[in-house]
Amino acid sequence: MSTAILTGLPPVGSSLEGDLRSLGFDVRVAADAAEVSAVLAAAPAHARLALVDHRFVGHLHSLRLALTDPRFPAAAVHGALTVQPEARAALGDVVALADGRHRVGAYAGIPAAPASPLDVLPDALAAGLEAHGVAVHRPELGVLVADVPPDAPARAHAEAAVAATDDEAVRLRNAVKSRDGFFTTFCISPYSRYIARWCARRGFTPNQVTTASLLTALIAAGCAATGTRPGFVAAGLLLLFSFVLDCTDGQLARYSLQYSTLGAWLDATFDRAKEYAYYAGLALGAARGGEDVWALALGAMVLQTCRHVVDFAFNEANHDATANTSPTAALSGKLDSVGWTVWARRMIILPIGERWALIAVLTALTTPRVVFIVLLIGCAFAACYTTAGRVLRSVTRKARRTDRAARALYELTDSGPIAETVSRLTRVKGAVTVPLLGLLGTAALLVPLLVKPFGSPLGVAGAAVYAILTGLAVSSPLKGPLDWLLPPVLRAAEYLAILILAARSDVDGALPAAFGLVAAVAYHHYDTVYRIRGGTGAPPHWLVRMIGGHEGRALAVTVAAVLWQGQGFTIALTVLAAGIALAVLIESIRFWVSSGAPAVHDETGEPA
Repeated sequence: MSTAILTGLPPVGSSLEGDLRSLGFDVRVAADAAEVSAVLAAAPAHARLALVDHRFVGHLHSLRLALTDPRFPAAAVHGALTVQPEARAALGDVVALADGRHRVGAYAGIPAAPASPLDVLPDALAAGLEAHGVAVHRPELGVLVADVPPDAPARAHAEAAVAATDDEAVRLRNAVKSRDGFFTTFCISPYSRYIARWCARRGFTPNQVTTASLLTALIAAGCAATGTRPGFVAAGLLLLFSFVLDCTDGQLARYSLQYSTLGAWLDATFDRAKEYAYYAGLALGAARGGEDVWALALGAMVLQTCRHVVDFAFNEANHDATANTSPTAALSGKLDSVGWTVWARRMIILPIGERWALIAVLTALTTPRVVFIVLLIGCAFAACYTTAGRVLRSVTRKARRTDRAARALYELTDSGPIAETVSRLTRVKGAVTVPLLGLLGTAALLVPLLVKPFGSPLGVAGAAVYAILTGLAVSSPLKGPLDWLLPPVLRAAEYLAILILAARSDVDGALPAAFGLVAAVAYHHYDTVYRIRGGTGAPPHWLVRMIGGHEGRALAVTVAAVLWQGQGFTIALTVLAAGIALAVLIESIRFWVSSGAPAVHDETGEPA
C-alpha cells in the first residue's frame, strides 16, 4: 500500500486523513524531518510515498491529481508531494538535508517563519527534488483548491472556496479531451463521460473497456461479413457503439487516473485493428453478394495508414525544432480564433469520430462498394488538405531541426539492410534531394508494375532501383524542410506495390492475402511510431533487418511475382504476411508488457 506522511495532526474537523485513505494511502504522522526519514526508510521499496502538510485544505480531486497519477516520478501541489519508487533515492537525499525547519527553508530558498518545524516541508522538498534534477509534475488545478492556510481566518476562507466548487463536476468535465473532433465532442462525449464514471464506480478498468470496444468492433465486422441488410444495419450500430466505448476508455483513464503501459499499447493499436478488421468484414460481406471489393478495402487501409504517417512524421520533425514559426502557422492561429472555422477544419480531415460515423451510416444504408468509394474520396481530400498545409508550413518556416528529429525520421523510414548498405557507400545533400529521391524511387518501383504484365522481370529491376534510390535518400541526416515527407512516400510505395501486384495477378485469394500482409506491416509501422513517441526509439535493429525493411519487402514481393504464378503467388503473400506478423507481434508484446515500456497516452486531442 502507498504511504502518506502528514507533517502533524490535522485540525479538528479536517477530512484530510479520510481523503488520503480513500485514495489508497496508509496515513502516518511525523513530528520532524528525522521521523520522516524513518518512515521513508521503513516503507516498501516498491510503494508510492506522499508527504502532505497537516494544514492542507483542498478538494479531494486536487489530492488525486497530485498524488495518484502513475505517469510521473514526482508530482506536487501546494502543501502535498508524492514520489514514485524511481524518485525515492533523490527524495531520501533531500530529506537527509532537512533536519529542521530552518535547514529545509534555507535549502529550498524559503524564508523561515515561526511555525512548527515541518510546516513548509512538502513545498521545500518539491523544490529540493527539482534542484536534484527530478522533474516534478505540477497538475493544472483550474478552479480546484489546494492551499495551506496559516491561520484560522485563512482556513475558513479556503474551506469556503472548497465548498463553492463541485470537484466531482470538474473531474467529470476534465475526463474529456480539451480538443477533439466535432462528432466526438457533441455526439459522444456528452454521455460517454457518464458511462466512464459508471465504470469507475463499479471497478472496471480502462483496459477492460478498451478490450470490450475491440470485441464489439470485431462482432460488427462479423455482422458485415454476413452480406445481408440486417447484418449491415447491425454492423453499423455496433461500430458506433464500439466508438462510444473507445471514447469511454480514455475518459475512464482520465477520470480515475488509471494510466498504464499496457493500456497505452492497447489504446494505440486497437483503433487500427478495429477499423481494418471492419474493412475486411465489409469485403467478405460484399463477396457473399457476388462483388469483389478487396482492392477498395486494401486501398482504404493504405490511404488511411499513409495519412497517419504524414501526421506522425511532420510532428516528429518539428517536435523540438527551434525558430519554429511560419506565416501559414500564424494564419492557422488566426482561423482558430473564429469558432466555426475550428470545427469545420476538424471535420474536413475526417478524424476517427467522423470517419466511423460515416462508415456506420453508409454500411447500414448502402453497399460495401459505396462505403469504400465514399471513404476513399473523403480520405483522399483530407489527405491532400492536411499534407498541403504541412508542406506550406515547412517551406515558409525557418525551423532548425535537431539530431533527435533526424533520428526519429530515419527510424520512421524503416530502412533495411539494402538501403543501409547503399547509404554507407555514398552521401547526397540538398534541400529537396531527399523527397525527390523518394519520389523517383517510388516511380521506379510502381511504373513497371503498372505498365508491364504481371510477373515481368522489370518489376524486380524497378524494386532494385527503388532500394538504391531510397538508400541514397537516407544517406545524410534528415534535417531538410521537406525530409519528413520521406516516411509517408516510402509507406505509399511499399503498400501500393503490394496492392498493384495482388490486383494484377488475377488470382483468387491474392487480394485478401495482400490485405493481411499490409496489415502486418502497418502494425509494425504504428508500433514504431508509438515507441518513438514514448522516447524509447524504434523497434530493435535485428527485427527491422529480419523483416527486410521497406525496400527488402518490396523486392521480395516483386521476386515472388516472377517466381510464382497463379496460386503460388497467393501462398507466397500469405507466408510472408504470417512470418512478419509473428515476428512483429512477439517482439511488440514483449516490449509493451515490459517494465521499460513508456506510458504513452494521447492527451493532445489530435483526432486520429
